[in-house]
Amino acid sequence: MSWNLKLAADIFLLTTILGLGIWLFIRSLKHSDNRPKLIFKWVFTAIILGIVFMYVVPGFRAGGLEAIDALFVMLICGGAMAVTWQDSLIATVAKPLTNVFDGGNEPPVPKPYYSVALAKRKLNKPLDAIVEIRKQLDRFPNDFEGVMLLAGIQTEDLNNLPGAEITLNLFCDSPGAPPKQVAAAMNHLADWHLKLAQDADAARAALEKIIARFPDTELSLQAAQRIAHLGGTEKILLAGHDRQPMAVPEGVKNVGLLESSKFLLPEETEPGELAAVYVKHLEQHPLDTVIREKLAIIYADHYQRLDLAAGELKQLIEYPNQPAKRVAHWLNLLADLQVRHGANYDTVRETLEKIVERFSNTAAAELARARLAHLKLELKGQKETPGVKLGVYEQKLGLKQGSLRRQL
Repeated sequence: MSWNLKLAADIFLLTTILGLGIWLFIRSLKHSDNRPKLIFKWVFTAIILGIVFMYVVPGFRAGGLEAIDALFVMLICGGAMAVTWQDSLIATVAKPLTNVFDGGNEPPVPKPYYSVALAKRKLNKPLDAIVEIRKQLDRFPNDFEGVMLLAGIQTEDLNNLPGAEITLNLFCDSPGAPPKQVAAAMNHLADWHLKLAQDADAARAALEKIIARFPDTELSLQAAQRIAHLGGTEKILLAGHDRQPMAVPEGVKNVGLLESSKFLLPEETEPGELAAVYVKHLEQHPLDTVIREKLAIIYADHYQRLDLAAGELKQLIEYPNQPAKRVAHWLNLLADLQVRHGANYDTVRETLEKIVERFSNTAAAELARARLAHLKLELKGQKETPGVKLGVYEQKLGLKQGSLRRQL
């Protein structure tokens, strides 16, 4: 090898080692907890490397006794390097294992902290708590936890429901707000309108925003269900603030000596009257699944009209975006009514097979398969029920098929 080629190879090797050393130095300096100590190690390492290049490398090249002397110097330098870097080497070897427990050098995911705000709220300092919450919201705009905490303090601590409504509306109107969080915010706002202001109209307006923003979804169905029952909630809330004196009749004396006390039980509402009330309610709130289910049971059990009951339940089953759990429940209820009121084997089997087809690989499907296996025994053990003649409510029974969709 010519002298020039050898010099070029030495320069390339020296440059590579020097570049690698500089990269390692900068990288380790960024992640070091004790930078002065690390700098000392690198300076000491540079001195050792200088000794190696000045005495060890020429000695090996010369050979003979000089090579033996160079070997001793190399061993001394190697021992010094091992003592200097032993803690770093151990940490490097153990790092993959310790990273499993402490996460290594991965920085924690930034997130808002509301502990200071919660502490100030407990100390009855709501304004100071709001200041702390807004500091976090400046860093994490539209954080749902912070928005709800802010609205809660405005409503419950400062009695500022209009301010809380503005806070929630700003969050809900922001682009990219998750649908479930928007629905939760509006449901909380409706709760506050009902509990604190006894304002069912304002609560209804909040719930209607969910229906308008997410039409034909499970969220809109849940909001419609709440709207359908706001009337009863309003009466209960207002009754607590406008209590009228009520005369309490004298109780029956010597109850224990009576032959029977059945006459003391409260009178149950006649199913026919309930059916009329339910029909009228469904004309105003066709999405009220609870009332429609109750109406179907009255049709089947009181009037022996399985066809009308099946019509009501099929409207619930076929309406889109209903939760799978509820649909499976209605199909099972339809099968129960069919078994109870004399439907044939093929009709009940078809109903149960719909559960298996629509919700395969679920617990509901497994229960339906088990029931199908014993369906003939179930039908055989079911006693026939005598029919009941329709009364004066016959003309008002049920809503016509498809009326739910037509009213929507």
